[in-house]
Amino acid sequence: MSEDGAKILKDVFGYASFRPGQAEIVELLAGGTNALVVMPTGAGKSLCYQIPALLLNRLTIVVSPLVALMDDQVAGLSANGVAAASIHSGLPREEQVANWRAVAADKCRLLYLSPERLMSDRMLQAVARLEPALFVIDEAHCMSKWGVSFRPEYERLSALREHFPKATIAAFTATADKVTQQDIAQKLFRGEGRIIVHGFDRPNLRLSVAPKTDWKKQLLDFLEDKSNLEDKRDAAGIVYCLSRKFTEEVAGFLQSKDIDAIPYHAGLDTETRKANQNRFMNDDGVTMVATIAFGMGIDKPDIRYVCHLNLPGSMEAYYQEIGRAGRDGLPSETLLIYGLDDMRLRRQFIEQDGEDEEHKLREHKRLDALLAYCDAAGCRRTALLSYFDEEMKACGNCDNCLHPPTMLDGTEEAKTLFWAIKDTGQMFGGAHIIDILRGIQTQKILERGHDQLSSFGAGARRDKKFWQAFIRQAVAGNYLTINIQRYGALQIAPPGDAVVKDKSTFLFREIEALPPKRTKRSRKSVQALESEEDLDLLAVLKKLRLEIARTRKIRAYVVFPDATLIEMAQARPETLEQLAAINGVGPRKLENFGEAFLDAIATHN
Repeated sequence: MSEDGAKILKDVFGYASFRPGQAEIVELLAGGTNALVVMPTGAGKSLCYQIPALLLNRLTIVVSPLVALMDDQVAGLSANGVAAASIHSGLPREEQVANWRAVAADKCRLLYLSPERLMSDRMLQAVARLEPALFVIDEAHCMSKWGVSFRPEYERLSALREHFPKATIAAFTATADKVTQQDIAQKLFRGEGRIIVHGFDRPNLRLSVAPKTDWKKQLLDFLEDKSNLEDKRDAAGIVYCLSRKFTEEVAGFLQSKDIDAIPYHAGLDTETRKANQNRFMNDDGVTMVATIAFGMGIDKPDIRYVCHLNLPGSMEAYYQEIGRAGRDGLPSETLLIYGLDDMRLRRQFIEQDGEDEEHKLREHKRLDALLAYCDAAGCRRTALLSYFDEEMKACGNCDNCLHPPTMLDGTEEAKTLFWAIKDTGQMFGGAHIIDILRGIQTQKILERGHDQLSSFGAGARRDKKFWQAFIRQAVAGNYLTINIQRYGALQIAPPGDAVVKDKSTFLFREIEALPPKRTKRSRKSVQALESEEDLDLLAVLKKLRLEIARTRKIRAYVVFPDATLIEMAQARPETLEQLAAINGVGPRKLENFGEAFLDAIATHN
């Protein structure tokens, strides 16, 4: 049988030898063994069922989720002289009728159908009369509620075993963890078959992730980086965006930089989408800027890069989407940049996805896994493959392997952040918390009296970009959660509580500092601090004030108001007598707090 399969591989498809794993699958399916096959994108799964279809010399029905995928497969088979057909709503009725007649007359070896069309009563009865030898379920993860892209119409395929007890059933997917694999196998062939996993690793893909700072600059830097590939500006690639509006904006930006970019999203009319897809598939060096409406079934072999400008929905979705690059096995690159808004939106999408609370919980956990991957300090590939229960050593071909990140102890910064969140009742999002930490007197802060909190200004030594990145890492590391039901409020998770209670430390990836710049402050008294050194000392004094206030369970301004601390930072007193001359330092406060503040100033000096 394997010799016959090898002959078809050479004589029909023009390949001298099978890729790893293909021959085993061909032999199993041709021999009548049911199988669920998990193999990475680009590993050649189509041949694994197309060759058995020719060996069996009876009808094989392939279930596919997309019209474009069916048409591409049929066109490819026809180009190799294999009789194949599809029946779907995108074809004229007369062509559908002609295709069915060819199938019924035993003139086609493979028939491509959508799950909805196959599982209709009329089609099931018609197919039963033809006694097909093999059913192939492509993108099989869609039939499992444990999978990332569950589709109810796919689940109906679990009835195929009852309708066709003598047929062999095969399922193929690139993304299914162990729970999903078991679920698919049970539904399709009641466990009476093989589960074959040929790994998830795509060693030719370079993996990179970065916090979102300036997406335009980051995207251009990525396209112009030649460390792994020649200039990607002239190569085929995909840039994924979360919204239709952003897709159009990104495409326009790339076009303004003389990059051949075209948009693709569900808001475009059918003809435009089809024309753009055809251009991407057929022309060289086109960049497709798209929502996730684009991608499934795209079999272009020479896509050199995939860039995500927003966070994908899960690790499975991310793996699928980057899998569209480098299907020819040649070096290709991926980049994912993400921000706090991406996390909030993804949580929101999950909460809005129906009433099934268990499903929501699963999706939140999937997103947690992706965030942990984004925040990984070690090998990206090791982190990615471990999600799919596959182990490997550091790859040497990801950003963390090539440029290991510096990890710093951020326990004190974390405690400052977490206390600010606690002080405000865990009811506010990141922007408001950052304003509190930096001591910004916004209307929202003044209306709620948050300028009187002991945490107000406690993080003034750090700029806004730092706190945004720091919060992202805290959310990614599950120290904080984003409560969508409370409009994106930051809330402290158990690991964060452990940090607050001095039971744990907080390590964070070094955050690249931006060039210092003068900022317009809301109070003239703070403007009086001309040097960065004075501002640093002010932050130290505010932090000490916060610690004293917490210990005594009083408001921070009761210890000393901001104006007093600012004057201390300017005058830098060295003795109790000099400290007593500062406005707001009375005899009692001098006695209670004087030595502590003098020590802080002396240490800083």
